[in-house]
Amino acid sequence: MALRNIQYLIVLGISLILTSCGGENSSHKENSTTLPVEKSAFQTKINGKQTNLYILQNNQGMKVGITNYGGRIVSWLAPDKQGDFDDIVLGFDSIEGYLNANEEFFGALIGRYGNRIAEGEFKLNGQKYELPINDNPNHLHGGSHGFHNVVWDAHQPDNRHLVLHYISKDGEAGYPGTLKVQVQYILSQNNELKIDYTATTDDSTVINLTNHAFFNLAGAGSGSIGNQELQINAGAFTPIDSNSIPTGEIRPVEGTPFDFRKSKAINKDIQQENQQLKFAKGYDHNFVLNKKQKGALTLAATAYESTSGRKMNVYTTEPGLQFYSGNFLDGSDVGKGSKAYNRRGAFCLETQHYPDTPNQHNFPSTVLSPHKVFHSHSVYAFYTSSSEH
Repeated sequence: MALRNIQYLIVLGISLILTSCGGENSSHKENSTTLPVEKSAFQTKINGKQTNLYILQNNQGMKVGITNYGGRIVSWLAPDKQGDFDDIVLGFDSIEGYLNANEEFFGALIGRYGNRIAEGEFKLNGQKYELPINDNPNHLHGGSHGFHNVVWDAHQPDNRHLVLHYISKDGEAGYPGTLKVQVQYILSQNNELKIDYTATTDDSTVINLTNHAFFNLAGAGSGSIGNQELQINAGAFTPIDSNSIPTGEIRPVEGTPFDFRKSKAINKDIQQENQQLKFAKGYDHNFVLNKKQKGALTLAATAYESTSGRKMNVYTTEPGLQFYSGNFLDGSDVGKGSKAYNRRGAFCLETQHYPDTPNQHNFPSTVLSPHKVFHSHSVYAFYTSSSEH
């Protein structure tokens, strides 16, 4: 009996130790998937409208924090190859951070027109429209009162869906027509964030909607993205002039630093002696995506970071993708966790129609007419893998 009692106590002790270890691991897992931002820091009123922070989460532990101020992705926890989570988008701890930032567009929904319109002017149906200049001498991302600076009406039906609405009145920022916009953020159980854009207008207008998340797959504020790898499914790009406006040419990427058809480090060719790289101080160009069928959801780009093993595929129905290599980040913005966002500390992959299309008639049209529905769909899908990828 004494021997049996001793055996029982040994088994019981081992069982308690294993249970304790399991509890610690579970606790670590839970703590590692806590967003580094507080809801209360995003609850205020701007122009009389209530702002808030909405959290999407799935059963894989991924969490995405989004505020209805500008529809911004504030925080995005993604796992690495060890199962540990880190925040992979740049942003701030509070609404005040966004209001006082030097970089206006961290994580924001962009509209009415993403990217640049030359000298803030375009003609539509024989009428000239003038837009505010906020990127001298151009109009950029809808102007200083674009969709990134408005409070959207928000509805969160469940843990994985957020629906945002905004009505842009006729004449807002100089654009014609009252535009009704709906954007849905949907987090799948497979670690995909789907962004679905829909809009209608009561008068002909131009529209180009996108999201401006700044990614660092090693973790926000962790240093340069230069060694992170990128592949873009594009055989051509649209060259720019010294004011970052497309020349109208569609130029093959072959034989240029813009050839990302095979995966390569972002910094591999960025220092090449190239006029286009000089104009933009790096990459800040629209890529013409390979499309067999107009409007089909296809792979646009793949980004990979070897240390964490994080891999992100971007899919879109849009014809273009703006790749921006964080050239104008300068450390003056201090974000979440008191981390400074330095030059080339993030990259952006903005799904879009081409820049300045209202003035470039050989580009795919961005005109939306009454009784027509604008619809665009993009997906940011995350995986983990070893360096053998």
